[in-house]
Amino acid sequence: MQTYDLVVIGGGPGGYVAAIRAAQLGMSVACVEGRGSLGGTCLNVGCIPSKTLLTSSAKYAELSHLTAHGISIEGAQLNLPAMMARKDKIVGDLTKGIAFLFKKNGIDLVEGWASIPAPGRVDVSDKGGSRTLGAKNILIATGSEPTPLPGLEIDGTDILNSTDALALDSVPERLVVVGAGVIGLELGQVWSRLGANVTVVEYLDRILPGTDGEIAKLAQRALSKRGLQFQLGRKVLGVEKGPDGLTLTLERLGRDIHEALDADKVLVAVGRRPVTRGLGLDALGVALDDRGFVTVDSAYLTSVPGIYAIGDCVPGPMLAHKAEEDGVACVEALAGGQGHADYTTVPSVVYTDPEVASVGQTEEALKEAGVAYISGKFTFMANSRARSTGETDGAVKVLATQDGALLGAHIVGAHGGDLIAELVLAMTKGVSIKEVAGACHAHPAMGEAVKEACLDALGRAIHA
Repeated sequence: MQTYDLVVIGGGPGGYVAAIRAAQLGMSVACVEGRGSLGGTCLNVGCIPSKTLLTSSAKYAELSHLTAHGISIEGAQLNLPAMMARKDKIVGDLTKGIAFLFKKNGIDLVEGWASIPAPGRVDVSDKGGSRTLGAKNILIATGSEPTPLPGLEIDGTDILNSTDALALDSVPERLVVVGAGVIGLELGQVWSRLGANVTVVEYLDRILPGTDGEIAKLAQRALSKRGLQFQLGRKVLGVEKGPDGLTLTLERLGRDIHEALDADKVLVAVGRRPVTRGLGLDALGVALDDRGFVTVDSAYLTSVPGIYAIGDCVPGPMLAHKAEEDGVACVEALAGGQGHADYTTVPSVVYTDPEVASVGQTEEALKEAGVAYISGKFTFMANSRARSTGETDGAVKVLATQDGALLGAHIVGAHGGDLIAELVLAMTKGVSIKEVAGACHAHPAMGEAVKEACLDALGRAIHA
């Protein structure tokens, strides 16, 4: 039995980044992964393939809007197999890239599914048999999976989860998306751009739960202009399959009204849940919370000495970049350093058109907590660069203390996922909105909207 300083279970963003950082710090490292390729959900069936399809579908949809730029294109056709092949190649290239990084850093990749029979031991099984690894420390980075919805049993053909929706072989005429969160909106827009009639059904009376309410309303308005239809405040009671497709029964909440909604495909996107089954955590005595997440302390240590956990299987934002920060902080602390991740400055981005990006507190949360704040907003309609590109939907919104310390920032608009980085850095380094506003921003550029939002909070907006 070979013994390692660290055995990482799971090769997703949290696991593979932790493995590489641990190797850089001089540890002997093995990573156990049963998927057959590294990168986890994010790279294989999540972030990367969805953003690839969002980009490809955006280029296709843009062809019908170029007349405003004086460009006419006729006869453009969708080649869905070629689009899917491009997505698959990008995923394959990136997974091979991680495998190369493992070799470069001397990390042993052990293919198979892991269980932990006892502290210090990891059993790995696959089709070829099983083996046991010794481990001074074990890091659980097993990620998450789509949450099922009672009454809508995933069959992979008519009723889909997010993985299924990334690999359809034809464009459905009518697609119903259940869930108006990040995944539902992104995949809904992909297929809407490619020709599907897409209706998004959401239990709540708003889209993007947890996002600043004003920003969510702006996003919904913009997404509606681009073809998505919304049925909010509805509960899905069930679905029936007939000769002409699917019929969902919806309950209009608070009004005791039942409605029917027809579809050819249904995508269930109501969130994700941690994956911990098969690891043997119950027998080990590893504590889980009431939602199935592994309970950890500030050093990512579980209730069992020598066993750690990070990423989507522990409480906190279920985001790839958060998992990466977890992994680095965990192994740096194991190596005797000062590993730390600041969860108050973890950004969240929805890669629809327009993008929705956030960091820190929402206005609703500040009001509920009774925190005094000032706010500033600047619309892209007043931004020169946005006007020249035609990307004028949305705004930048900042929230700060009375003396200018950033409490939160929220953007809906083109390139919002890139623009938020400036405000994340400002929050991380304690840069005030006065200092952001005082920094020279290139003209004409979308980033000027960030400067102007900060000026607006100070009562000094120039172009508003």
